Amino acid sequence: MIRDEHAFQQILQQAKAQGPIPMAVAHPCSRESMQGALEAGLHEVAVPILIGPLAKMKKVAEDLGADLERYQIIDVPHSHAAAEKAVELVRNGDAEILMKGSLHTDEFMGEVVARGTGIRTDRRLSHCWIFRVESYPRLIVITDAAINIEPDLMTKRDICQNAIDFCRALGIERPKVAILSAVETITPDIRSTIDAAALCKMAERGQITGGELDGPLAFDNAISFEAAQTKGIISKVAGQPDILLVPDLESGNMLGKQLTYLAAAASAGVVVGARAPIVLTSRSEDSTGRLASAAVANLLAHNRRQGKR
Repeated sequence: MIRDEHAFQQILQQAKAQGPIPMAVAHPCSRESMQGALEAGLHEVAVPILIGPLAKMKKVAEDLGADLERYQIIDVPHSHAAAEKAVELVRNGDAEILMKGSLHTDEFMGEVVARGTGIRTDRRLSHCWIFRVESYPRLIVITDAAINIEPDLMTKRDICQNAIDFCRALGIERPKVAILSAVETITPDIRSTIDAAALCKMAERGQITGGELDGPLAFDNAISFEAAQTKGIISKVAGQPDILLVPDLESGNMLGKQLTYLAAAASAGVVVGARAPIVLTSRSEDSTGRLASAAVANLLAHNRRQGKR
């Protein structure tokens, strides 16, 4: 599969211009996770703090031909301890980005949301998966495809607000949100259409701010002006969304992976809603995707420093 290595070049340049951010990397004990962390340092978008079993990290670095002397390293016995320590660094203010290495998402996120020791806030955590698709003229965000399995209405409200804030931090002044379902009409038997209508009304009443919402929209009339016009849909969002808010984790995960593997789309993924942006990529993600995710997290962290949502 061939993907555009320069798809997120503008974001990388912005992140580099703003300066590197301390980043706690939990268990970078695979080739991809170590290389992604080190490249974030080499591109000056992050200052990696490598946390894991020292012998394993040194072996991976040797295989990559990399020198770890310039990096801060914290030796811990196993992946669970690495996740715990990485979260602690963020909680104490010693790191402003958290990156998942080669450990399972459940193990990693368990430490993030742990009562008393985690870094959650009053806002629900959600995942923003940003794509550059050759056939689409702008970056597009899919949310949530990794955290919330079957979100209810109020969870979707947080997911939507998180995604809007995410896009605004990337410089999109008023993001357009297409709330997806199987159809574009209110259908009582399809819960996602009811939720979409409620979310739009919540935006009108100021319960969701900073974006332009429309839904329910089926995928075709969300993405295509022509499809929307054919169905007589008049919308400020249809044909030009910045955000696709999916009904549940399964649909978002499948949509994102279809773009990745069928359309060779480049992607980056960050969890938002915590006390710091969290680089959460698949263990199979290559170093290019991890670097892009770190660059996105850099922009979010700088935005947080400036006191913006």
